[in-house]
Amino acid sequence: MKRIYIFMTMLMVSVMTMSAAKQKVSIDRIDPIDWYVGMKNPTVQLMVYGKGIRDVESVTTNYPGVTIDSLVRLDSPNYLLVYMNLKDAQPGTMKLTFDVRGKKSEVAYQLKQREMSGDRRMGFTNADVLYMLMPDRFAQGAGHPTQVKGMRAYKEDRSQPSLRHGGDLNGIREHLDYFCELGVTALWLTPVLENDSPDNENGYSTYHGYATTDYYRVDPRFGTNADYRRLCDEAHAKGLKVVMDMIFNHSGFEHPWVADMPTKDWFNLPEWLEESGGTSTPTKSFLQTSYKLTPVKDPYASKFDLKETVDGWFVPTMPDLNQRNQHVMTYLIQNSKWWIETVGIDGIRMDTYPYADAKGMARWMKELDEEYPNFNTVGETWVTEPAYTASWQKDSRLSKDNSYLKTVMDFSFFDKLSQAKNEETDAWWQGLNRLYNSFVYDYLYEDPLHVMAFIDNHDTDRFLGNGRDTLMLKQALALLMTIRRIPQLYYGTEILMNGTKEVTDGNVRKDFPGGFPGDTHNAFTAEGRTKAEADMFRWLSRLLHWRQNNDVIVKGTQTQFIPYNGIYVIARQYQGKTALTILNGTTQPATMEVKRYAEVIGNTGRAKDILTGRFYDLSQDLKLKPRQSLILSY
Repeated sequence: MKRIYIFMTMLMVSVMTMSAAKQKVSIDRIDPIDWYVGMKNPTVQLMVYGKGIRDVESVTTNYPGVTIDSLVRLDSPNYLLVYMNLKDAQPGTMKLTFDVRGKKSEVAYQLKQREMSGDRRMGFTNADVLYMLMPDRFAQGAGHPTQVKGMRAYKEDRSQPSLRHGGDLNGIREHLDYFCELGVTALWLTPVLENDSPDNENGYSTYHGYATTDYYRVDPRFGTNADYRRLCDEAHAKGLKVVMDMIFNHSGFEHPWVADMPTKDWFNLPEWLEESGGTSTPTKSFLQTSYKLTPVKDPYASKFDLKETVDGWFVPTMPDLNQRNQHVMTYLIQNSKWWIETVGIDGIRMDTYPYADAKGMARWMKELDEEYPNFNTVGETWVTEPAYTASWQKDSRLSKDNSYLKTVMDFSFFDKLSQAKNEETDAWWQGLNRLYNSFVYDYLYEDPLHVMAFIDNHDTDRFLGNGRDTLMLKQALALLMTIRRIPQLYYGTEILMNGTKEVTDGNVRKDFPGGFPGDTHNAFTAEGRTKAEADMFRWLSRLLHWRQNNDVIVKGTQTQFIPYNGIYVIARQYQGKTALTILNGTTQPATMEVKRYAEVIGNTGRAKDILTGRFYDLSQDLKLKPRQSLILSY
């Protein structure tokens, strides 16, 4: 009996071996889809997808200058990581040979020539003004498909604030002259990568782009990778930069990694995925982030609070990626390099920055900075205290670990301005005093010129709320464009778009008028704007064009005066030239006593208000109207 058992066992093994030998290797895709030679870091990770691909015995190539360093077999049998060294490789098409028990399959893989060295990639700076827009809500280009085949169930319905509206990359490209007319110099697009999640039963979709399901593909509803490249090329030809919005903290629930996890720790809290049975309906084990970012920097933080912040999922439909897994982080680092090389972006805005693992993100930033020393990345750091924000900046003395993140977002400025706009500026803390008291902490930043300030964005109420207070809006913009910051505008501010998040985020993400077929109101043209829209557009355009290449603003020192009699004054000075921003922070007429500002006025007689063209005599006290804004140049 024992002999029969042994014989049968040997027979089964033989049959299995023969069966395996007959099968060809199944390779569905490889990420990155191609790569570039001449990188400072010559190592590239190939993530190979295919049924049973883990069982490949060897991967070889005879391509000159390329060596296969290692194969990493993951928990899932359907992935294989191939680490290659391209130090001495030249551009061309290489062949990778995958061997399973003598059965070989060949795959062609392209190595490309870089268009320029990494140090020639110039990022956005404080000389720029970023214009943030949402591709789905800005404009629709010619030939937009009514329905893209192969995508999960979705609907374009402009009457529904939380469904897709049909904007796309070509729509943005067709309006590049508009941005030039306005005077902005860089475009920040919310994420453009594939978000193949179906509309849910409550009428919500991933039109916003923050639930990535393919890191190497533009969402087909926005266009193609080639359309993205064309947009960047034509923007560059007109002197406009393009900033790409990325998300390393989480992916979309429909990403292939979710249904078939490469490793057991590819995501944070993977046990919830296993328990949920492949659905995004929360169960008892589901842990959502607390959205409180303080534990990441709190020296007294409990392990529980830190885990909840960093490992908890943003929402049930966005699985939290584990950046502590070195292979996950390598994949993401390479992805950012690939988009820089492939479409020529000029900067990155990183979503939910502190929610991800700090060491993993520092590794990304350090490697990106080594490859592209003049590139720029801004991280979303949503805490309203300057000390917290400053601690995330590269080389900060406030942090024991270097983040290598060059630029941070000034949520303190946004928060203080949001309060000040509804207050009278008094002798102590109210109104514009809040801004003064925020800027006094600029000594915490290693470089205030690498701080991005804004008055609103896609995650906040519009600055105007549901109103049209242009006086306060002009004060906010005058301040934003003259302080030592990188300024960011939110699309439509220049034509008085308003709205609040009280009912739905969609109400602060409305369609730009004139961007879609059938629009009767076209704010892209001077003749199509209402009088109020035209007045605001002209005012802001004048300010933006004055700011372009203005060394006083880009390189100048900054002096601020404690608000007095409700008046807040900031001076920017460079090589004998001055720009003086004067804001009456009250709803009453006020007098500016010029003697208080003698150190920045000197013997100046006349000064020109760049907003109106009117001249003012600075040898005499100035009479200011309620909420008046002046930017005097002399």
